[in-house]
Amino acid sequence: MRERPVIAIDGPMGAGKGTVARLLARRLGLRYLDTGAMYRAVAWAALRAGIPAEDADQVAALVRRLRIRAEPSSEGFRIWCDGEDVTEAIRSVEVNAVVASIAANPAVRAALTAQQRALARAGGIVVEGRDIGTVVVPDAELKIYLDASLDERARRRWEEFRAAGSEVPLETVREIVRRDDELAQSRGIAPLQRTPDHIVVDTTGKGPEEVVEEITELLRLRLGQPASGLNL
Repeated sequence: MRERPVIAIDGPMGAGKGTVARLLARRLGLRYLDTGAMYRAVAWAALRAGIPAEDADQVAALVRRLRIRAEPSSEGFRIWCDGEDVTEAIRSVEVNAVVASIAANPAVRAALTAQQRALARAGGIVVEGRDIGTVVVPDAELKIYLDASLDERARRRWEEFRAAGSEVPLETVREIVRRDDELAQSRGIAPLQRTPDHIVVDTTGKGPEEVVEEITELLRLRLGQPASGLNL
């Protein structure tokens, strides 16, 4: 076991991975890594370059020359692409619509997985994404699979779009989320799936703080620490 744990949080779009992982990392004094943001950065760069997400060869060539940097910040996490801060830009409707296709590209996954493993190697980090407990850090001290109903996840993503100033019909967002699920679970490389040692936490109807408390208790039990609190 590492000196400080790796907490892997997997799950589909809209399950609350980002919010929960950020709060959990802050609560426990750990680093935070949003691997999905790295795939979004590639999707953003492909859109800006006019490269279709389905054009595997062009996307592969693009990711080989991109410089993606992921770093913690006072807000939780920021990401740069070729020196440009794209933290907000990668949350657009357009990026959401194509990121699953980008993430299914083997060249993209190989490049980003290597970076993610390097960042997680030392421990003391909460890593969230789609293949964290299965591919990136399969030996994580705690593996969580966050889930929620499709309607709940679509509503959350719709509210994120509205907060960012994008008025998109809820049914359109629901279809984006449904299609993302389909692609993530059926892709030939690193599909979204649960392993026997993932602990499923359903976030439907729960607030982020409630979920963080639940995961904190699961970590305490996994590490065999007393009920009085965690010592990391």
